[in-house]
Amino acid sequence: MAARGKKQSVDDGAIRALLKHYACPLPYHQVRARFMGNIATPDVNASPMQEIHRVWDDELPVFEDKGEAEAFFGTLLQSLWNGLSVHQKRSDPFKLARVKIAPASHAYLGRLARVRREELDGFIDGLFAGQDEMDFPESAHRAIGILGELRALFAATENLAADAPGSTDTSTMEDTAKHLRELTRIAETEINTIIQACRKARQQMLETYVIERPETLH
Repeated sequence: MAARGKKQSVDDGAIRALLKHYACPLPYHQVRARFMGNIATPDVNASPMQEIHRVWDDELPVFEDKGEAEAFFGTLLQSLWNGLSVHQKRSDPFKLARVKIAPASHAYLGRLARVRREELDGFIDGLFAGQDEMDFPESAHRAIGILGELRALFAATENLAADAPGSTDTSTMEDTAKHLRELTRIAETEINTIIQACRKARQQMLETYVIERPETLH
């Protein structure tokens, strides 16, 4: 579901600054994934405005005037939301946030695992649009289950990295880093499976609605 308005490219720096200025409770990478999930949701009643309210725990910032409010929503809707909407195209799949590669260490492994765990949390939160349960196409249902397993692996790695002893075999940490990057690719595949399955399901619902709509009575 795309927000109305002229599509603009995503300015990551401007959006990060906006989220920081308005004390967003979530980091940018998680907001980005959450918006993508809500764009993909099969809930036809979901809306970008509702999701923005949910991101701020239903307590939006206080704006000094109408212009400030318009700039706030314009940046989130016309830049970020519409910029993400293009990833509904199979030819332009959604990618998780880039985490700068660094020498293997507990800090790096913990950071990478945390970002991925937060992104999967965000995507699923947006996908369910505040609902506890929802009907999904079979392929999306399977993919959601896989994302749940991946989320658990990222969370376990995050916890292990935080509690790890001071010294560990560097080669072992390098292997773990490679494993996390491979899990990232798997997560992206499953996310895009969900996006495509839900897009097709929404189209079919709309087509069915058009076909079955009764003629206007006079």
